[in-house]
Amino acid sequence: MNDEKIIELYFARSEDAIAETDKKYGECCRKTAYGILGNREDSEECTNDTYLKVWDVIPPQKPARLGAFVLRILRNIAIDLLRHRSFSKYGGGYGTVGYDEIADCLPSPESIEGAADRMAVRRAVEKFLSALPREKQIMFMRRYFYCRTCAEIAHDLNMTEGKVKMSLQRMRGKLREQLEKEGIGI
Repeated sequence: MNDEKIIELYFARSEDAIAETDKKYGECCRKTAYGILGNREDSEECTNDTYLKVWDVIPPQKPARLGAFVLRILRNIAIDLLRHRSFSKYGGGYGTVGYDEIADCLPSPESIEGAADRMAVRRAVEKFLSALPREKQIMFMRRYFYCRTCAEIAHDLNMTEGKVKMSLQRMRGKLREQLEKEGIGI
């Protein structure tokens, strides 16, 4: 079923909307949540919480791209769960492998400048990604948005894990250079 029909089901308040969303995006949601949380049970709970949130916001919202909309909600829920779990069990901290790798390219979220530059950073990252070849865009997004391992990306793109790691390392370096060139403090 296409996204428009699924959205129509949400507007009709049909429970089939959730079933169709799960059919189309469930596997991707669970993989992404697992990449962030590292726990199958939490990933499943996070996916179900995502469907509930999507049910609550459609309507009135009508997303242009349902898949991106669902995954953005899922990531926010998963990261909130990770933060809560990290703070309550381990005395604070935040960490996923993907975030740790790219953190040195981004401004600190605690700094005043970091908060003020959030939109500038977003535009700069979007500009950086749009200038990359399609394969590298896919690699970057799978690693830092979908939280896939280098081995999974290598398998999906039919390349070696070493090539993926080296490409990501080079992209992080170029991203850092571009952010510095645009005056975004790191």
